[in-house]
This record gives sequence, C-alpha cells and structure tokens, in this order.
Amino acid sequence: MKRRHFLQRSSAGALMVLSGKSDQAWFDSHELVNLTILHTNDMHSRIEPFPMDGSRNEGLGGVAKRSSLIQRIRNQESNVLLFDAGDIFQGTPYFNFFDGEVEIKAMTMMKYDAATIGNHDFDAGIDNLKSQMSNASFPMINCNYDFRNTPMHDQVLPYKVYQKNGIKIGVTGVGIELQSLVPSELTGDTQYLDPVANAVKTASLLKNELNCDYVICLSHLGYKYREDKIDDVTFASQSTNIDLIIGGHTHTFLREPEIVANANQEAVLVNQVGWAGIMLGRLDIEFERSRKNNCVSCKNLFIKNL
Repeated sequence: MKRRHFLQRSSAGALMVLSGKSDQAWFDSHELVNLTILHTNDMHSRIEPFPMDGSRNEGLGGVAKRSSLIQRIRNQESNVLLFDAGDIFQGTPYFNFFDGEVEIKAMTMMKYDAATIGNHDFDAGIDNLKSQMSNASFPMINCNYDFRNTPMHDQVLPYKVYQKNGIKIGVTGVGIELQSLVPSELTGDTQYLDPVANAVKTASLLKNELNCDYVICLSHLGYKYREDKIDDVTFASQSTNIDLIIGGHTHTFLREPEIVANANQEAVLVNQVGWAGIMLGRLDIEFERSRKNNCVSCKNLFIKNL
C-alpha cells in the first residue's frame, strides 16, 4: 500500500510537469523532505573484514568499507542520521588489547549520531565503558538503565532530538536485562527498569511535548524469542508514539524491516542487520510538510567489496 501511494503521488507530479501545469501552491503544500537513516548493531569489535578463507562471511564487513559506503550515501543525500544498537565491544583481539578504544574512535571518525548500550559493552567493566566514552563524539542513549550510583551516571542520555531540514527526530534507547548476561562486578550498581514502560513514557514526551515528527528507539532487547521474554516485536506491539525500532542482540539478518501494529494499531517498523558490520541498515523516509511520513525505500545493504 505504501509503495502504491508513493507511485501514485510521483505519477501525479510527473503529469503536472508534462502538461505544463506546475501549480506552485500544490508543490508548496506538498513539499517533501527526505530523511535517510543508517544503522548498525552488534559490531563486536570487527574492525577488519572477515578473512578470505572460504567461510560464509569471507570478505564481508570491515570499518574501511563501511565508512566508504556511509560517505557515499552522505554525498548523495542531504539529511542523514547514523545510529548503532549496541554490542560495539567484544569479539576480536582489537577489544582484548585496546578495551574498545579502536571501536569508539572508528565510530567517531564515521560520525555516528548516537548509540545505545549492549550487554557486551560492559565486558571490560563499567569504569572502562565510561573511559572509552571520552573518545566518542556521539552520545550513548538509554532510558531503562538507572546509572545514578555508577560511573556512567552523567554519560548517558535518556533521549536526544535531532533536526534535519525542519523535521524533528526524537531518539531514545532501551537495553536488555543484564543480570543473567553480565557479572554484577562489571555493571556495578546499574539498575534495570521496565524497557517498554520507560520507552513509551519517553516517546510520549518526544512526540507530544517536544513535538517530534518521528520517534526512533535504539533497542538491544533482541528481535524475537520463542519463550516469554520481551523482544522488539512484542515491544513494538505494546508501544505508542514510536515509529521505528532499530534492534540488536539476536544477530538477526533482515533484508527489510518488519511492520508491526502498535497498541493503537499504527505501524511500527522493526529492523536489525545481523552482526559484525556485515550489513548496513538503510531506511529512506519521506516527510510531507503536513508531517505525514512514508518509508519509500527500506532495504538493508551488504558491506562487501565496493
């Protein structure tokens, strides 16, 4: 339905031009703003591409190729945001030797706009996580971890608002229950709060009080579980005022977002792009000045030889 709506609108505009009836009032009232959202998750310290050893992932990923692809898209599009959904750390010797410094500095060079916190980002301890954030030009965003009695208490934002060509984009983030995943000595006195309740409360603030046109949640809950456990699909179905959930944790490769009906039967996009920087999520959102939005292209990209 969305694709048909987009094609109908495009065709109408083309017919007006061809007929010479370019009504300026029509164009003014239907002015469009395009927003490109790029995202990664579960990079797990994969700085270099997978080796050319005949394995399934050979040659995929790598910071240099991802950076080139991101820059190419930025050269083509005017309004770009770049996010990560957690588990930046752990998985290669780069983390073992440098504790996450290389990963954070690489993300800073690629000009990430924000990230959320995954369970493996605590693997060298909460003091190290704070230390590595001194290398970041971007914030960590999370609204369901209470860091008040930890070194991270002033390092994490519950939300942030971005503006692109008159469009306001609100971003919040949620993380998974840490108790069974990370030893308590690594997380300190971090307190886990209900992710759905806190995200819904924050999204309401963003949409209804701060007048954001689009609300994104960076989630490290996981895409979908068989057991009775909160995941992105369940989260989306219980949510309100959230337009897009960018997920992580389960290393799920989606070629395009899943559309989930929220508590008000409105569409929420849920996306995730595997792990190790093999894919780059890309969603092109089109806004009318009336603040209606429509995802005209939502295809995730493999990062390979470019």
